[in-house]
Amino acid sequence: MTEIKKVVLVTGAARGIGLATAKRFLAEGWLVAMLDIDGPAQEAAVTALKRPEDTLALSADVSEPEAATRTVAAVEARFGRLDALVNNAGTAVFKPLLETTNEEWQRVLAVNLGGPFMMTNAAAPVMAKTGGGAIVNITSISGLRASTLRVAYGTSKAALAHLTKQQAVELAGLGIRVNAVAPGPVETAMAKAVHSPEIRRDYRDTIPLERYGLEEELADAIYYLCSSRSSYVTGQTLAVDGGFEAAGIGLPTLRRGN
Repeated sequence: MTEIKKVVLVTGAARGIGLATAKRFLAEGWLVAMLDIDGPAQEAAVTALKRPEDTLALSADVSEPEAATRTVAAVEARFGRLDALVNNAGTAVFKPLLETTNEEWQRVLAVNLGGPFMMTNAAAPVMAKTGGGAIVNITSISGLRASTLRVAYGTSKAALAHLTKQQAVELAGLGIRVNAVAPGPVETAMAKAVHSPEIRRDYRDTIPLERYGLEEELADAIYYLCSSRSSYVTGQTLAVDGGFEAAGIGLPTLRRGN
């Protein structure tokens, strides 16, 4: 009897957390469809994996309504099923509130909130054909804690956390679980490029574990929430942040007992 392999679709998978997540699922024997708005980068990432039979490179802008339907149809046509969806694609504008334009506000919400809404609506009926599945939305600590320069980004991620609950409640009857992972500061190429030594020091002093997270640590959490080991977990947001959110306004000096 031929073993039926499970299938996952990861958005924003050309690099960073998305690519690490794709690698994690491949290591567990899943078939992996990888989508990114940067088509050439996504093709290059899939080629570098050297798993042509087990991977599929796709390019689309998740904020476009027809993109979700087209993407899910391509996955089903190639692999015949869909068992998990990781809504990782996102964008950000880091500006003061009064300098953020309406166009920037709309774009961030369209990608970060509209994308997971439309991708989930397209994916759920396909998942239901084989008894259900799991969806993980990638939110952010910025959706749990307000901070400067993140009015659009933080608001979109906070809304996505609530959308996760709505989806979990409404899709449970189809056998589909929906959870979220909220990353704290992570050692991505983007963070390395834009976080100055001063910013990195501030984060280190604020995070109880005193370091940035690794992309692989985020991938582990995402995989767990898509696996059978989390079969009774739905509607939850798991912060993978070294204790950043839990510490609240705790002062590093007091925390260290100095």
